[in-house]
Amino acid sequence: MFSYISAEQRVPQSHPLRALRKMVDEALTELSPRFSRLYAKRGRPAIAPEKLLRALLLQVLYTIRSERQLMEQLDYNLLFRWFVGLNMNDPMWDVTVFTKNRERLLKGKIEQAFFQKVLEQARERSLLSEEHFTVDGTLIEAWAGQKSFQRKDKSSSPPQDGGRNPTVNFHGQERRNRKSGDSESKLSYLGHALMENRHGLVVDTRLTRAAGTAERDAALEMVARTPGGTKRVTLGGDKNYDTRDFVREAAVTPRVAQNQHARRTSAIDERTTRDGGYAISQRKRKRVEEIFGWIKTIAGLRATRHRGKAKVGWMFTFAAAAYTSMARLAEDCSMAVRRRVPFATHSEVVCWKCHWKCLVPSRRRTSLDFLLALLLLRPYRCRSCHRRYYRFSFSA
Repeated sequence: MFSYISAEQRVPQSHPLRALRKMVDEALTELSPRFSRLYAKRGRPAIAPEKLLRALLLQVLYTIRSERQLMEQLDYNLLFRWFVGLNMNDPMWDVTVFTKNRERLLKGKIEQAFFQKVLEQARERSLLSEEHFTVDGTLIEAWAGQKSFQRKDKSSSPPQDGGRNPTVNFHGQERRNRKSGDSESKLSYLGHALMENRHGLVVDTRLTRAAGTAERDAALEMVARTPGGTKRVTLGGDKNYDTRDFVREAAVTPRVAQNQHARRTSAIDERTTRDGGYAISQRKRKRVEEIFGWIKTIAGLRATRHRGKAKVGWMFTFAAAAYTSMARLAEDCSMAVRRRVPFATHSEVVCWKCHWKCLVPSRRRTSLDFLLALLLLRPYRCRSCHRRYYRFSFSA
């Protein structure tokens, strides 16, 4: 069967992947000299790193749970082939070859370089704030069973029966690796994200082992790398960051939630809480949960498929770069102005063009709507000027 229509012609001009591919190609073009140092000049030709990164980006955006399923999708999906850069007659890669070539990107720390290029594009469009930030952490369940628990002092003896499924008895032993007193123990990593408060974009990430002070230690490390602007830098956070050591060591103005109860006092004094910016930071900091929710549900990192801190950290940073690209694409679209309504439980969305308040959900669906739905954005239209815009589908 012959076809005179190429994949480039079959993909609609209004498809959101076109704008996303343009942004990705700009970042990959600048990373081309770095790619050449990762591959040898001799031997069999390997998978092009640009195609490899585009394929991994599709895996994150479309919630493809494994590399084997990704190869299957790339074999017959014309949209995926066009986005990656494969022709109709190009043979599909083997799963083992794909994973082996991904290891080279891991050794070259390509995810950090790609993440920085995405941030540079957002900074050129004035989408990044250099003054107000929010930090938080989330648990990422490790690829390990309950029988993989080991004491830190290495005092426990190995099981006598051995084998792949040994008999392990933890009854009577005290455990302290719990998120709360009533929750179960899980082997997990801690993913940390630093968000700027203007548009909710991720500006820095870390992945550490789950420990009591890991969130505060990672926050201090990420805040130290913020460029800062002409004004003072503020940092919002939850009650876990309300400690005297963190408030004293942080080289920024802490606007974290107060952790007050009968047996302790908050390290945040009244001079900070009476400032009007403190309430704004506390309201803005909740947007970081949108980032973690997207990374865990859409990007599939609720329970990681990879083993080792380096691989999990690579995927966490790459997923944050994908979220930042999608959020930047949403900001480039026509967005409405969201304002808080007094004495109400929802946000009032006002049309930025005619300032009309009678807004209804849009019945017309485009290809852009399906992609922006990954960011929990829903299309609306104004009854006055019929302008389309997007807003978050849940209460703010």
